[in-house]
Formats: sequence, structure tokens, C-alpha cells
Amino acid sequence: MSTNISKSKFVKFCQCPKALWLCVNKPECSVIDEGVKARFAEGDVVGDLAMQLFGDFVEVTTFKQDGKLDISAMIDKTKALMEEGCNVICEASFSANNNYCAVDILVRKDRGWAIYEVKSSTTHVADVYPINAEAEKKLKKYAVDIAFQKHVLEQCGVNVIGTYLVTLNSDYARNGDVDIKQLFNIIDLKDLVDNEYLKTPELLAAAHKTLESNEEMQCKMGTHCDNPYGCDFKKYCFKQHDLDLDQNKATVFNLYGLYSSKKYEYFNDGCYKFEDIQTKKLNAIQLMQIDCTLNDKTYINKDGIKEFLNNIHYPLYFLDFESMMPAIPQWDGTRPYMQVCFQYSLHYIEQEGGELKHKAFLAPSDGSDPRRALAERLCEDIPENACVMAYNDPFEKGRIKEMANQYSDLNGKLMKIHDNIVDLLIPFRNGNYYTKAMGGSFSIKSVLPALFPDNEELNYHHLNELVQNGGDAMSIFPRIKDMPADEAEKARQALLDYCHLDTLAMVRIWEKLSSL
Repeated sequence: MSTNISKSKFVKFCQCPKALWLCVNKPECSVIDEGVKARFAEGDVVGDLAMQLFGDFVEVTTFKQDGKLDISAMIDKTKALMEEGCNVICEASFSANNNYCAVDILVRKDRGWAIYEVKSSTTHVADVYPINAEAEKKLKKYAVDIAFQKHVLEQCGVNVIGTYLVTLNSDYARNGDVDIKQLFNIIDLKDLVDNEYLKTPELLAAAHKTLESNEEMQCKMGTHCDNPYGCDFKKYCFKQHDLDLDQNKATVFNLYGLYSSKKYEYFNDGCYKFEDIQTKKLNAIQLMQIDCTLNDKTYINKDGIKEFLNNIHYPLYFLDFESMMPAIPQWDGTRPYMQVCFQYSLHYIEQEGGELKHKAFLAPSDGSDPRRALAERLCEDIPENACVMAYNDPFEKGRIKEMANQYSDLNGKLMKIHDNIVDLLIPFRNGNYYTKAMGGSFSIKSVLPALFPDNEELNYHHLNELVQNGGDAMSIFPRIKDMPADEAEKARQALLDYCHLDTLAMVRIWEKLSSL
């Protein structure tokens, strides 16, 4: 029995034929991380709002009793609506020759129909009107998707006269109610889609042939495992090569600063273990990483660390923000996916030898804009003469600068905090401290356990499982307003505990460096 190829399966095939085969025959081998699931959820929100772009519409999405999509019913509904004169059909469904697609928005035109594919990604107006060469490279993956839909619709006898991509407009800043006409960019992809459309029949024939085989095919791994989309079967394929990247950190895939293309090149040449690549052209930090890993050494450049520490003065504050990134702007002055801070933690020492103290801010969980209250409290909590420590400071600096631009009366104080920030990442990124346990990463989640392997106080896994990383914090905060009171209280405490540990971690790392 032939397998229906949907647009998502077709896109998988175009990226890697093996991924399509695995998707159909070994779906249990797929690994989808929480970040991808969160993006899918955001995509649903964006898609629902985009349905309103063309006035009255009918959505044909139908479910069976078991919760699965009733595709046959959706196809029948679509056909009936088209015959009845409906002008806008959402999730319009079609099937021909074992190929199936649901069009996000199908709009009737004078001489036919137009396909509007909605994506939750963003585009700048200047990059897509008109489409420049750089934009073409980014938009091609969407053209492949839309070309498949056009092919299926044409096979069903539908005259497709327009093919468009709908994305969020990254230049749009909310002012009052959301203006969906301004929120979205509608990009005419006719030329790109027509080019891909010519290739579609041959690609589909090859895709169906791939699925006719009962034997798992073998494909070389490469940058296509990550682009244009991350593959859910990558871990499975690595394990077929006896490589578990979660366990084995002594490979090119953990080598700091090495281009992805070079990593796969070495891997496919069978020269990917640290023992094998020492003779390759590598930089000093990469060679140090290999040496420390193979010989279980710790490298410390005390002069480099001392030079960094000379930039530190009292009062000393350790700052960490938590933020959320709503796809649809929630408050005036915010843009799609703009980082909106709702929480911070501050550990601080007012003078040399002084007591370590702590302050924290967590915005109310009522859906109100958290930025003004957070900015005011930040200005109150951090003296203008303080040295402010952050880990990977572009994030903290960026958020503070955005708030300074938003609130002119706080601009001076906020920019002084901004200008006084020192990045605790620097001594690690510069290669002044490295140990095997870092595994080629200088993130605080890698550095902390490497420096303090047995310190229970600094173990993120001992936190409430509700919030053990930044992604958890980002996800849970906007949901608290809809929780029962007892659950909301637990979630807020979990947020406070997590952010507290982030700044305490910085304190302990700074103390460790200072003791060398």
C-alpha cells in the first residue's frame, strides 16, 4: 500500500531521503527537543491570527474521535466550500496521486486561487520588497514547500495563479490593538516557486520510490543534517556510526569554533576523534581543548585571568535576566519575538570582604507589561558606581538598552548600568581557563559543573523540575496567570530559585578565578 506524502514529508525528502524513510518506517527514532515543540506551539498561534488577513474565512480542520485529523472529511469540506463560492478557506485540503497537502490560507481570485503559506518566522520589509539575492537563499526552503502545494492543487484541477509567503514583520511595533495588516509581511514568491515547481514531479517520483523500499537507506551525514531545518533523526544516524554525542565529548562536534562544514568533512573522512585530528590546522584554543581532554589536564593562564579581574571593582553586582519572546507582540512598543524581561536576580557585595547579599524582582503574573516596573526596580537596586557582572553580556546589555530607549526618564540610569557591565564569559572564551569537563562549551551550564563537580548547592538538576533552564522559565511565566493559585505559587518560587542560582553561580565562578 502506497504511503501518502504530505508537504512536511516532501520537505524532509528534499533535505534528506533517509529522513523521509525513517519518518515513515521508524518514527520512534525521532528526537524532537522542547525548543522545537515550543516553536510549533508559537506557530499555531501565528497561524490562527493570520487566518483573519483576508476577511471572513472558513477553517476546515476536523478531528476524528481518537484526536487525529480526519483528512478525508477535510478534503470533502474543502471541495464543497469551493463549489459553494467560499472565498477564503483555511487548512484547505487536497489529495492526488498519494500526495496530500493542507493549504494554510486559500484565497479565491478573479481567474483562480492563491496559496498563502504562513510561517511564524520573521522578515524585514527592506529584505523582501523587492526580494534581494540574500533573501532568495533564505526563502528558497519555503518555495519548495509551496511548490509542492501548487503541484497537488493543480493535479486536483485547481488553477493556482498566486503563491505567497506570510511571515511576521520584524519591523512592526505594537501601538494599541494588534494591526494584523502591519504585523504580517505578504511576500510574492512566484518566481521562486515556479522554479521549484518544475522540479517537483521528478522529486516526488523519487520520494515515492524511496518509500517503496523495505530496507533502510544509507546517506552521508553533512550540513544538510542541520539546514535548512534541524533533523529529528540526527542522533539516530550518529549512533549508527557508534557515536553518541551526549556521551562522547572528544570529537570534532564538540571542538570550539570549528565550522560545521569542516566538522562533517572530518567525520565523513573517519577522522573525527580528538586523537585523529591533532595534526589538522587548528587554532590555539582548539589545540588546548584537545590536549586537556586527551590528557585530563586543566589549563590556567593566571596572567590572563588577573588582567580580567583588574577590571572588577566594588560595589560588585551579579545580574541575570529571565525573559519571554512572544511571537505576537503583547504590549505597546514590542515587536515579534522581542525579548521581554520579567525577572532578574542580583547577588552583590558592597565592599571588599563584605557580606554576599541578594535582591530579586519577579513581575506580577497577571499578563501586564513587566518592563516598566522591572526597569524602575533595577535602577533602584543597582548603584550608578557599581561594577555589574553578567555571563555572556550581550543579552543583558541588549535588554537594558531596549528599556533605556523605551523609557526616556530612566535612560541615564539604565545606560550607566549598561556601561558598567563586565562579561564573566571573557576569561573562558579567551582560553584562560579550560578543563576537560567543559566539553568544548563555555556556557555557564558547562563551566559551572566543570569547576564545581561535587557542589550540590550549584546543581541545576536539584531545582524544581518546573524550571531548570532558561527555556523552562520563558515557557512557564506567561502561563502562570491561568494556573490555580497553589500551582502559580509553586511556579513563581521555581522561577525565583532558578534565577537565584544563575547569579549565585556567577559569584562562585568569580570567587574561583579570584583564588587562583
